[in-house]
Formats: sequence, C-alpha cells, structure tokens
Amino acid sequence: MAPGITSFLTFRLHGTIPAATGRVLKAELRQAQEAGDDHQRIQKQFFAKFDAVLDQAPIGPAYFDHERIAEVLAGEIMMLEETGFVVHGFAILPNHAHLVLHLPASSPLAFAKAIDLLHLRSATNCRRLVRPKLPPEAQFWEVGWFEYSVQDEAELTRVLAYVRGNARQAGLAARFQAWPYVSE
Repeated sequence: MAPGITSFLTFRLHGTIPAATGRVLKAELRQAQEAGDDHQRIQKQFFAKFDAVLDQAPIGPAYFDHERIAEVLAGEIMMLEETGFVVHGFAILPNHAHLVLHLPASSPLAFAKAIDLLHLRSATNCRRLVRPKLPPEAQFWEVGWFEYSVQDEAELTRVLAYVRGNARQAGLAARFQAWPYVSE
C-alpha cells in the first residue's frame, strides 16, 4: 500500500441505534479491551455487531432512501478527491454510509480534520433537503464515526468487498442492485 493513512469509516444518521443496544455494544467493547484481547480483532467484532444493527434499521431516520439526499452525500464524498484523498470505495445505505479512503503521506491535510469537515459539510447540505422533517436543533449525523485502520492490500481488498456487498447483506439487494451510491 502507498504510504499514508487508509481507513474504513462508517457514518450513521443520528438516532439509528437504540440507546440500550449502543450501551451493550460499548460495554462488550470495553470488556474485550480490558481483557487485553487483540485490538484489530476487537475492532472487527465490534464493527460486525454495530453494522448488523444499522443494517436491520430498527429505529431512526432513513434519509438516504431519497435519491436527492444520497446524491448530495455521494458528491461530498467524491469532492474529497479534489482535496488529496483517494476514494477507494463507498456505499450509501438508507441510514448510514461506508467510506474507504486513503490520504497520502505527502498530503498537507490532517486526516481527522478533513473527515470532520466532510461530516459537517454533508450534514449541512443534506439538512437543507430534509428540513421539513428535521427541526433546526436536531442533529443529522451521530456525533463521531466508526474508523478502522486498513493495514495492507489484502485487508483493503476484503474491506472493499464488504462495502460493495453491504446493501445485499443488509437485505436490500432488489432495490440496491441498481442503486448508484455504491462505488465500483
């Protein structure tokens, strides 16, 4: 892999995981971390459970079911390439989005700052389209995001396969087979 930072990120809409479920997931994560288990394995297990809840969409908004809103997010993601990122892949599902990004070591950008700006810009632009459904004081994105550091080419290949197949895995295959918001 090229020098720099390669990460798999997941953003989710505010209120898309029940509070009790979130507490259970975080408690399991803390327990595994305190037990001294392998950090990479812990992150993978936590993410699998976290994403399974999102894929079931038990509660919360599903704004990206609407094409115009999904287009805004896809455009914001692709704009990252103009700032120096390499967008390896992404998938936008009804209530969350997965991104696989690489920031070259030669870039003057700070990875976390650039992702903060993406979070802010995409929320601002998407909010304009959901304004009738979302009070001005309500959050769009859940604060923060899940981030998993991709270590090598083999892992990058696995992560991209996961991202590209997530809609099918979430049971959205019929609709999302022609969905344009999964990069190839």
